[in-house]
Amino acid sequence: MIQAAKRLDSVQEYYFATKLREVRSLILLGKPIINAGIGNPDLLPPEHVVPALTAALQDTSAHGYQSYLGLPELRTAMAGFYKKQYQVVLDSDSEIIPLMGSKEGILHASMAFLNPGDEVLIPDPGYPTYASATKLCEATAVSYDLTADHNWMPDFDALEKLDLSKVKIMWTNYPHMPSGAPGSLEFFERLIAFAKKNEILIINDNPYSCLYPDKISIHQVAGSMEVALELNSISKTYNMAGWRVGMLSGKAEVLKEVLKVKTNMDSGMFYGVQKGAIAALETDNSWLENQNKMYKKRLVLTVELAMSLNLQPQEQSGGLFVWCKLPEGEKDDKAFVDHLLYENGIFIAPGSIFGSNGIGYVRFSLCVKEEQIKEMIERVSKKIEA
Repeated sequence: MIQAAKRLDSVQEYYFATKLREVRSLILLGKPIINAGIGNPDLLPPEHVVPALTAALQDTSAHGYQSYLGLPELRTAMAGFYKKQYQVVLDSDSEIIPLMGSKEGILHASMAFLNPGDEVLIPDPGYPTYASATKLCEATAVSYDLTADHNWMPDFDALEKLDLSKVKIMWTNYPHMPSGAPGSLEFFERLIAFAKKNEILIINDNPYSCLYPDKISIHQVAGSMEVALELNSISKTYNMAGWRVGMLSGKAEVLKEVLKVKTNMDSGMFYGVQKGAIAALETDNSWLENQNKMYKKRLVLTVELAMSLNLQPQEQSGGLFVWCKLPEGEKDDKAFVDHLLYENGIFIAPGSIFGSNGIGYVRFSLCVKEEQIKEMIERVSKKIEA
């Protein structure tokens, strides 16, 4: 067999890709598994979105190659989204790039700026793809700690003590996944000052902000365009994860470098998907408010579920997840997850897959209907009574 590239030696298959095969095999055996492990929205997009897609299929240009930069009206809608949600003004012609999901932007940005030997600051805990993309580019991932003691925010004093001479990119993700820490404009101000001082490109991954009471963007901070890019997405905001529509915003000169990668990787986003995305981005915020009320109800029930398992839920103001510390004395989060899966038919995510600071934590997804959360509570209570 032809040997795989050495760059794959440091990259493992994504945890959920492997674990969900195990979960599916249990379901095929007739086990009544409830999946509360991944942030896969179970609600419908706004009601006008699907009609916009289907109507677009009749357009004469719908089925041909599309522009690498997307439709001009899509970029206008994305800029309008930033103006409406964050009061940030972006030039739709030069300061925003549509992506086929923000996940591709992680690799594209990494490929655009990283050389072998460069270093990248990666949050621990954090989204595993930041480190994977770094390693695929043959750069070095350097973890920085996020802990409960610091409210899951970076310790800038500790960061300043590191040798930052080879650091080219720093990944941040606020509102934060998996902890749910909301972030703040004060934090972004300090982050931008840190980046300027140390000549580091900040890339903030921001797919969850519209699921919080206070929507924030790194571009709300003066001077951010000089040193920061931001990823965003309609996946979680408008329940369209499978549509694969994201965006990357920042300074035009920086985005041009990312575009060099992207234009060699795809041939444009499907026209109908773009038209549906435009409709979603133009949705009135009252729809978001109603959706977030629904998630709030799920949050309350999920905290009840966590407490019934003797877990310690971290304070949460929004988002799609509940981050919980294991019962006192327990550290093996993967063993806890497997026990819950095989004993109660409930799948959740172990915190250790997000980094070493996630050891001893687990994460519940709120992408589960209220009736299913109540069913999980009932399953757990029956086991306790038994």
